[in-house]
Amino acid sequence: MVHAGSPQADRPEGPAAPGRSLAPLLAVCAGYFMVILDVTVINVAVPVVGRELSASLTGIQWITDGYTLIFAGLLLTGGALGDRLGNRRIFCTGVVVFTAASLGCGLAPSTGTLVAARLLEGLGAALIVPGSLALLQQAYPSPAERSRAFGLWGSMAGIAASAGPLLGGLLVTTVGWRWVFFINLPVGCACLLLTLRRLPASARHPDRPVDWPAQCALIAMVALLIAVLNEAGRRGWTDPLILTGAGLCLLAAVAFVLREHRARTPVLPLRLLRSRPMSGGAAIGLLFNFAFYGMIFTASLYFQHQRGLTALRTGLALFPAVAMTMFASVLSGRLARRTGHRPLVVTGMLLGAAGLAGWAAAGQSPDYLLLVAPMMAAGFGTSFALTGTTATVMSASADEYSGTASALFNTTRQIGSAAGVALGGSLLAAAAGFTTGLRTSMAIGAAAYLTAAVLALFCIPRKALHPSSAE
Repeated sequence: MVHAGSPQADRPEGPAAPGRSLAPLLAVCAGYFMVILDVTVINVAVPVVGRELSASLTGIQWITDGYTLIFAGLLLTGGALGDRLGNRRIFCTGVVVFTAASLGCGLAPSTGTLVAARLLEGLGAALIVPGSLALLQQAYPSPAERSRAFGLWGSMAGIAASAGPLLGGLLVTTVGWRWVFFINLPVGCACLLLTLRRLPASARHPDRPVDWPAQCALIAMVALLIAVLNEAGRRGWTDPLILTGAGLCLLAAVAFVLREHRARTPVLPLRLLRSRPMSGGAAIGLLFNFAFYGMIFTASLYFQHQRGLTALRTGLALFPAVAMTMFASVLSGRLARRTGHRPLVVTGMLLGAAGLAGWAAAGQSPDYLLLVAPMMAAGFGTSFALTGTTATVMSASADEYSGTASALFNTTRQIGSAAGVALGGSLLAAAAGFTTGLRTSMAIGAAAYLTAAVLALFCIPRKALHPSSAE
């Protein structure tokens, strides 16, 4: 007999566990689609939101980054709760929270209320994303199935990223910006029903309490980092408050590491970071999200503020960047079986670096056609590297830490996204001219891609790892 609360209590048995059906993939991808759509759809809507709610540039950054801040800060908690209470249960809880918060965003009467609802959306996203990869790892146990599933999971991010600017522009232009959030309601309801009906319950490990002191230190670190980057453009990089915030951010990071070193049940066992594929893959995810989402945010402001495009035309202008992501992840997942992940990740990062460097070198007022190839290179390269990086990180962890591994990878990615948006906004605000700030942001993004390519050479293994080699 299996006792309730044991690690095996909720583990699926028999033929339900191996997931050759597409139902687990569809259920997981529906939730992930909603989370990623909310990252990209807001970019073309936020200038309109800012005008209607009389928000400053800093307020606009917080509408975008408030969501990402909580998302990144609580991902490790979401992963730990998934490992402890069952990934399906936490995934479904996140879907409910996210859907309810989207309703609150759509009804928000002021900037402050919208930012608060976006924070709640971030909480829901932090519960959804770690469970999504862990549930796929549970449903598709063989390396070949898992690689294809991760490829399709990555392509879902590409589809959401592609649909976001166009859908956001269409909704803002026709029925208004509030429908950017209301669109999540039917998706969330469908995702919840599909998950409950078609995904088996997950294993639970109730003997792993959540390490709240470490979690508080992590939230403080992420919040201070984003606050410093957001406010630096308005206050200046040498402002005493900015320097104080940077120092406190560093102290929070040190406190997190010390706590995890001493904790009996750490939220992030530091021994996992000794794995070069895991720690290196997480760093690569941070860098390519920093570059890509920083580019999307600054380019969106550039097209609307400098070129006077409408939200819909801005979505169309950004389409070359995000359209490439729709198939790059699937292509990468298929090629990986022949080449391994390392050459694909390196190639993707070099393409991204070339793309943003091309934009930075395009001049003060380049013709739009000169920007198409750089945007396509950045979009394709990011998505092309995502599948291999995801598979590397997840395969470097034993199954009982799949939620934690997923949370670590997505935490670093979201920190990268938030930092890219925050730094890009600050550069636009602080530079002598808008275009100068934009080109500087693109050059920094290109350097981030190039750094990720170098890391991939040393951290991504030639052949796929197996969970048994976790540590």
